[in-house]
Amino acid sequence: MLKTILVVDDDEEIVQLITKSLRFEQFTIVSAYSGKEALSALEENHIDFIVLDIVMPDMDGLDVCRSIRGSYNVPILFLSARDKDIDKIVGLEIGADDYMTKPFSIQELASRIKAHFRKMDRLFKEWDELNPSNEKADSPLILNDKTFEAFLNSRRLDLSTKEFQILSFLMRHPNNVLTREQIYENVWGDEFGELNTVTVHIKNIRKKLGPEYDFIKTIWGIGYKYTEREQ
Repeated sequence: MLKTILVVDDDEEIVQLITKSLRFEQFTIVSAYSGKEALSALEENHIDFIVLDIVMPDMDGLDVCRSIRGSYNVPILFLSARDKDIDKIVGLEIGADDYMTKPFSIQELASRIKAHFRKMDRLFKEWDELNPSNEKADSPLILNDKTFEAFLNSRRLDLSTKEFQILSFLMRHPNNVLTREQIYENVWGDEFGELNTVTVHIKNIRKKLGPEYDFIKTIWGIGYKYTEREQ
């Protein structure tokens, strides 16, 4: 089935460039030129991935991302002229899964999107092979690998796709210390990016779990491990 990409940017030439390139890669494209148009397009279409500008006139991309995260788990890649580290950190912390800066390589953008879908295909294959009986019935944290939903004591957690994947990877290796490199390789695979992205996403997951559920332990100088009980 063809994947549908929502491209959001107030620069019509950029939208046309991305549209032409991604259609060549066999993606279906839905275009939007403002934040409000993007939210309407998301309501009217099944969207598998969003490429989102930040600086737009009526509603900036950060507000669009916050609004989307209130209802959808669709992956979001920010494509912005804001190139400082703090801009990237803010974008990731409010729920984006990836961040690219302008000027950008259209080939790299297409590669990141394709890498995301390859990764998802591998994860679904792995999850299909898992034995459901191995899941801990008494765990307060339950992940639904088919719908990418997480529930903590029956309360749904608002996790981004990458946050869900990180949490799933940690939970599948309880009490094992995993390095940032291992987490990055498992979740991002052959995508481009920085290891600091793992740290930002872990911080977001902890915030959403809350201080009462300190399941993700930092092993200083090494990485992280998942445990629901003190060892």
